[in-house]
Amino acid sequence: MSDVLQRCYEALFERDEQITHDDALALAGLPDEQVPELIALSHRVRLRFAGPEVEVESILSAKTGGCPEDCHFCSQSGRFETTVRPEPFLPTDQIVEAARRSELEGATEFCIVLAVRGPDDHIMERTLDAVAAIRANTQMQVACSLGILTRDQAEALQNAGVHRYNHNLETARAFFPKVCTTHTWEERYETCLLVKDLGMELCSGGIMGMGETPEQRVDFAFELRELGPAEIPLNFLNPRPGTPLQDRPLLSPLEALRCIALFRLVHPSAIIRYAGGREVTLRELQATGMLAGVNAIIIGNYLTTLGRTPSDDLRMLADLQMPVKPGAGAR
Repeated sequence: MSDVLQRCYEALFERDEQITHDDALALAGLPDEQVPELIALSHRVRLRFAGPEVEVESILSAKTGGCPEDCHFCSQSGRFETTVRPEPFLPTDQIVEAARRSELEGATEFCIVLAVRGPDDHIMERTLDAVAAIRANTQMQVACSLGILTRDQAEALQNAGVHRYNHNLETARAFFPKVCTTHTWEERYETCLLVKDLGMELCSGGIMGMGETPEQRVDFAFELRELGPAEIPLNFLNPRPGTPLQDRPLLSPLEALRCIALFRLVHPSAIIRYAGGREVTLRELQATGMLAGVNAIIIGNYLTTLGRTPSDDLRMLADLQMPVKPGAGAR
């Protein structure tokens, strides 16, 4: 075992301490031939601190396209010429039907996602109706991703039974202005703090491969550690035609695995969720990513890109002998 891997092992397993920023930087620079050792350590960390179960989630774009923000990775921005066309808020019965299908396919959590800067009164009303209907008709836990919130809006979601709110910081604070100019990293951070303050679980992660340096990925992991989300989605850039990042190359599979393992070592007990872009980035190595520290997964399609079939992902978990975490059920 290399010196840095030994130091990380001793910190986590022998002294019950967090790894240091310097050691995380060393992990980010490990040569490719040592990545299997890194993966082996991160899997041990995941089992000890987060357990063997895998949380399974499905997401739905309930209002697609026409977003006023300029997030450079997103085909739903109304500022770019993409193939995504604005669509109105889906009817509640369609949202409930999608939740029912997801439950039958094996998901225990359902996340309502909207392409907005933040919700207005009409959107809040429609969202709260959908949350109530899903809870009445399924046993799914309900999460939401509606952008930047006011305190009153966050309280309304919490009172409606939304148990987790997704608001990704996306990338390191220093790199964020390179991928979005219409709102700030600090604005997103404030919503994350608000969600935690009101008692909802916070889901906040980002996208790897947007042009950030390995050092900035480490900075991002530590900024998230300071924030302390319950769940960290790890997306890998799947360049969308018409967006400013359309020509970015994909991360190599080994670099993606290094990212997963790094985030697991920085966040030993967090839910680290496989999210968008894993299919095109990791390809045949998706199962290896599960062994690198992932303990949650989005099944089915994403917001504007296709995923694998739920049966393929559930078969992968069965082959790895990773049990699916049972849902808590609606209340």
